[in-house]
Amino acid sequence: MKTPYGHLSYCSNIHTGEIWTEHFAQLQAHVPAVKAQVSPDEKMGLGLRFANQASIDLQDSSLISELKTWLKEQNLYVFTLNGFPYGGFHNTIVKDQVHAPDWTTTERRDYTIRLAHILAQLLEDKEGGISTSPLSYRYWFTSEKEREDAMLKSTQHLLEVVEVLDQIAKKTGKVIHIDIEPEPDGLLSNHTDFVHWYEEVLLPSGDASLIRKHVQLCFDICHYGVSFDEPETSIAELKAKNIPVGKIQISSALRIDLRDQEEAKIDELKKYREPVYLHQVKALRKNGTYEEFKDLDEAFESYQPETYDEWRVHFHVPLFLENYGLLGSTQKEIRETLAIQKENPFTNHMEIETYTWGVLPTAYQVPIADSISREIKTIQELLGS
Repeated sequence: MKTPYGHLSYCSNIHTGEIWTEHFAQLQAHVPAVKAQVSPDEKMGLGLRFANQASIDLQDSSLISELKTWLKEQNLYVFTLNGFPYGGFHNTIVKDQVHAPDWTTTERRDYTIRLAHILAQLLEDKEGGISTSPLSYRYWFTSEKEREDAMLKSTQHLLEVVEVLDQIAKKTGKVIHIDIEPEPDGLLSNHTDFVHWYEEVLLPSGDASLIRKHVQLCFDICHYGVSFDEPETSIAELKAKNIPVGKIQISSALRIDLRDQEEAKIDELKKYREPVYLHQVKALRKNGTYEEFKDLDEAFESYQPETYDEWRVHFHVPLFLENYGLLGSTQKEIRETLAIQKENPFTNHMEIETYTWGVLPTAYQVPIADSISREIKTIQELLGS
């Protein structure tokens, strides 16, 4: 939807289908029902996720035409894509493979270029964005030298994409930016990592004005919350350093206050153990230091009572609730980020990204169209739009 504070959508990575015909069938089955609830009379924005195979399928111009016709008939428009998950994202164990292939590979580069050409054909406005991975997964590398080499190789591949995006802009007038999404345990795992890489590695590697135009930040509120990165401080730094934000991904993480009812809360959190996605944990110790765990199981194995004040868990829980029984969420960070966006917008794009419905405890599951609609209405209310 077009709001006074930018475009708003939800991400179709919640819908299954790695090949295009399967994913399109899911869109056709669910999106009209969502639109009827949240935007019956106005155009609704839709953030699409094309898996690698779907991006290959859509090289067929007739399929693009069919999609464009459907979007027009349903009064929908596309302004952003999610290009982070390359392959299987549903009905499979994802875990660290969500990063594969990473930006050290030509496969990731070429996939992103295909997405850019597709988006250029779908865009109604002159600007569009594609969110992508934080270059790679840091635990795939055994030394700092290996991580540095991976960062440099990834940066070079990104610059090759920038060249293509510059050509697209000159040919079509459509400006597309790649929105890098820091994530816990990514090669760029938090705000500080991203800013350092952007200033010290990326910008010195090419034309700074062209890079700022085509490589930006995906501000994922869930990831910022897990990392204990404060929205106000982070956004102020981005503005001061002229680092553009391509998209806010509106998502919420679990927050567990362990200063009371500690044993009961840990027991409650164990209900969220599941085998599909990574659920990184960052823990605030009582001595003021932080400890990080690659997944929930690792955190439970290392857990010692009366050691921590708070845990934050990478688990994209629904936006509309602040508390899940004894457990809390980073809804506060969502309110703070959107308050800043309302007062002084720092991006044109906002995308709701709640995709873990299927692995949530059953008490929080409702039919998919109702789930999505409830999320969108929550953000519309916060934006006052």
